[in-house]
Amino acid sequence: MKARPQPQFDAHRAEMVRRDLARRGVRDQRVLEAMGSVPREAFVPSAQRRSAYADRALPLGFGQTVSQPYVVAVTLEALRLAAGDRVLEIGAGSGYAAAVASRLAAEVVAVERIERLATGARQRLESLGYGNVTVVWADGAEGHPPGAPYDAVFLSAAAPAVPQALFDQLAPGGRLVAPVGNASRDQQLALYEKSEPGDGAPDGDARRCAGLLPVAFVPLLPGVRATGK
Repeated sequence: MKARPQPQFDAHRAEMVRRDLARRGVRDQRVLEAMGSVPREAFVPSAQRRSAYADRALPLGFGQTVSQPYVVAVTLEALRLAAGDRVLEIGAGSGYAAAVASRLAAEVVAVERIERLATGARQRLESLGYGNVTVVWADGAEGHPPGAPYDAVFLSAAAPAVPQALFDQLAPGGRLVAPVGNASRDQQLALYEKSEPGDGAPDGDARRCAGLLPVAFVPLLPGVRATGK
């Protein structure tokens, strides 16, 4: 997978933003601009490149996928990222969602449990100039404590419940978006917010604020998978 934007895809990317994002209700102009600036064709396997701007998840290998553009946009819009925010992603995959988030925030830490995917995402992001993204090969369920606290956390893999470690690494007032559910057909993309001192909730309490939309993500698995670089 060569990390190289291809100009012939520019019109397809712009049409994807209009057709699949703006017309379906994504309103945050910063999110639309970020989605329109990241060359998804550079983050999908060469065999999938013709489908880079189809609004669906694409196979990446190792049983993983590159997330559907609409779901990435809804996730990032719900997180309400500010330019100075620090963001944690769980399930980096090819690095696509982290690249989009990096256009909206100061720093992104993207955790990936599969060694070869982590190495590929790191090299791809570096070669494309996404200097504010750090890819970490680690167990996503544990987050990345050395970088905590984070203003926003999002998961690109589903679990029956969000691991407590991820809430613990969220700053007061922070937002977390995760696909929650057991089977793919029963998952819901959910938004959580962590309490702030003085807001009447127990300190550190993270409450579910909204169900955003039904989704189908690969599962969040424990541990790391060594595959060689």
